[in-house]
Amino acid sequence: MLDAGKTVVNTRMIVSWVAALIFVMPSPAAAHDIPNDVTVHAFVKPQGERLHLLVRVPLKAMRDVDYPRRGAGLLDLALADAALRNAATLWIADSVELYENDVRLGLPRVVDARVSLESDKSFASYEQALAHLAGPRLPSSMELYWEQGLLDVLFEYPIGSDRSDFSIRPRLERLGLRTTVALRFLPAAGGVRAFDLHGDAGLVRLAPRWHQAAWRFVESGFFHILEGTDHLLFLLCLVIPFRKFGQLVLLVTSFTVAHSITLIASAYDLGPDALWFPPLIETLIAISILYMAIENVLGSNVGRRWLITFGFGLVHGFAFSFALRETLQFAGSHLLTSLLSFNLGVELGQLLVLALLVPALEVLFRFLVAERLGTIVLSVLVGHTAWHWMTERAERLGKFPWPALDASSLAVATRWLMGVLIVAGLAWFARGALRERARRRQQRSTPVPK
Repeated sequence: MLDAGKTVVNTRMIVSWVAALIFVMPSPAAAHDIPNDVTVHAFVKPQGERLHLLVRVPLKAMRDVDYPRRGAGLLDLALADAALRNAATLWIADSVELYENDVRLGLPRVVDARVSLESDKSFASYEQALAHLAGPRLPSSMELYWEQGLLDVLFEYPIGSDRSDFSIRPRLERLGLRTTVALRFLPAAGGVRAFDLHGDAGLVRLAPRWHQAAWRFVESGFFHILEGTDHLLFLLCLVIPFRKFGQLVLLVTSFTVAHSITLIASAYDLGPDALWFPPLIETLIAISILYMAIENVLGSNVGRRWLITFGFGLVHGFAFSFALRETLQFAGSHLLTSLLSFNLGVELGQLLVLALLVPALEVLFRFLVAERLGTIVLSVLVGHTAWHWMTERAERLGKFPWPALDASSLAVATRWLMGVLIVAGLAWFARGALRERARRRQQRSTPVPK
C-alpha cells in the first residue's frame, strides 16, 4: 500500500514538473506566429526567351527558415545569402504557378535575393525594382531585426516567346491570415496591367483573349445571382402572382434591361463613387423586396408590375456593379465583352431560379394551399425579412454624412436625372404600345355582331 502511495505521489510530481517546464519554456508557435495581413508585391515581365518574376515579401511571413542572427535577434546580413535563397525557393518559387500557353513553366532560377528595409519604395515600378536589385546591398554591419526586413527576389524562367499567352496562380495565401498580392504584368507589347489578388484567386490570365474573359464573367454572373439572397427573394416576390410564360418574359426582360443599364454605366464610372452610395443601394434593394411583398398582398397587375420591376432593376444593377468591381481587373482589354458576359451569366442564373421556382409554386398552390392564401403567406414571410434588412441597412446608412451639394455632385445628379427621364419616357411609350397591341388583339378576337 505504501509503494502504491509513493507511486501516485511520484507520478503527480512528474506531471507537475512537466507542466512547469512547458509553462516557462518559450512556445514555438509564439516564435513563428502567422502574420495577420501580408502584402506581396510582384512584377511579371516576359522579355525575349526569358520571363522575369520580381517579388517582394516580408521576411516575417516566411516562417521556419533558419536565418543567421547575431545578438538579440539581429539579422546577420553577411551570412544570410544561402538562407534567403532557400526561403525564396520554399515559400515563393514552389508556390507560384506560371503558365505559357496553358503549359506550366518549370522551376525558375533565383537570379538574386536580398534584404531591403521596410521604408524602401523601389517596388513602385518594375524599372526601379530591377535597378534596386542590381544596386548595392545593405551593409553587413547594419543592425536589422529579421522580422523588420523585406525579401526581394528576382526569378528567371525560360519561355518560348514573349508574345505567348501567360497565366499565373500565385498560391501565396499561406504567408498570412489575409494575403494580398499586388501584381503588375508588363507585356512585350507595352503598357502595364495591374491586379490586386486576395487569397487564392485561382488561375489568372494576364492578357486574356475575349472568349477567356467572357467565360470567366459568365461564370461569375451565374454564381453571383445564385449566392445573392436579396436578389433571389426579389425574384420570388416578382413571380409569385405572375407565373404564365408571357408574363414572365415581360417581367424578366424589364428587369434585365434595367439592371444592364446601371451595371454598364457604373462600370464606365458614370455612377456616384461616394462612400454612402453602396449602403443607399443596399437599403433600396431591401425596400424593393418589401414593396413587392406588400403589392402581392394587396393585389397587383402585370401592367404596373413590369414598370415597377424596371425601376427596381436600375437599383439592382448598381448592386451588381459593386460585386463586379474587383472582378473587372480580369477583363484585360475586353471590358464591354466582360460586362455583357456577366449580364449573360446573371440571366442564366435567373432562368435556373425561375425554372425551379415556377413549378414549385404551381405544386404548392395546386395541392397544398389555395393560391391567394399561399401568395399572402409567402409574401408576408419575405416582407418580414425585407423589413428587418431595411431597418438595419437604413441605420448603417444614417451613419454617413449627407453629401455636399457642390458643383460636381449637382452635375452627376443632373446627368442621372436626365437619364432617368429618358428611360421613363421610353418605358411610357413602350407601355402605351403594349396597351394598344392588347386592345387590337382583343378587337380581333371579339366577334362582330350581325
